[in-house]
Amino acid sequence: MNSSNDIQNFNSLYNEYYRRFIHFAIGYLKDKQVAEDFVSEAFTIYWEKRNELIKDTIPQAFILTIIKNKCLNHLKHTQIRQRVTNELRDHSEWLLQTKINTLEACDPDFIYSQELQDIIDNTLKRLPKKTQQIFSFSRDLGLTYKEIAVETNLSQKAVEFHISKALHQLRLSLKDFASLLV
Repeated sequence: MNSSNDIQNFNSLYNEYYRRFIHFAIGYLKDKQVAEDFVSEAFTIYWEKRNELIKDTIPQAFILTIIKNKCLNHLKHTQIRQRVTNELRDHSEWLLQTKINTLEACDPDFIYSQELQDIIDNTLKRLPKKTQQIFSFSRDLGLTYKEIAVETNLSQKAVEFHISKALHQLRLSLKDFASLLV
């Protein structure tokens, strides 16, 4: 087949089927611009591969298959995007609901209650004297680890160890109230 016949056949095919293929794609995509892009790409692929196709290939079927596959890929990609968006929305709603539930369960009277203060005081009293003293320097007097180390003649690592030990014991004693304190 010569080039002139190829062009005439292609133009005839294009003129007869272009609009039909656009309507087919729009029926699935609901986006005229994307549909037009897919149809144009399909005709281009057909033109570029026309000499490689099997002799019995029906051009309209070949082009429509390309359009169908492009539409399918587009819809599947859209479906994945929507699924991710929904999962992110669901997670966001879960976080919001958790915050609402936590605030509703929060009882300021209880957080500042004598019962809670008694638990803290009793826990601190059970600590070794040195740990109590270092914890008191840190929390009650607001001294830095370096200042406490100088005051107690200990290394900063030793001060960190005592503070960490006190906090660990407090966490254990307050484990039932931890969610409220957060």
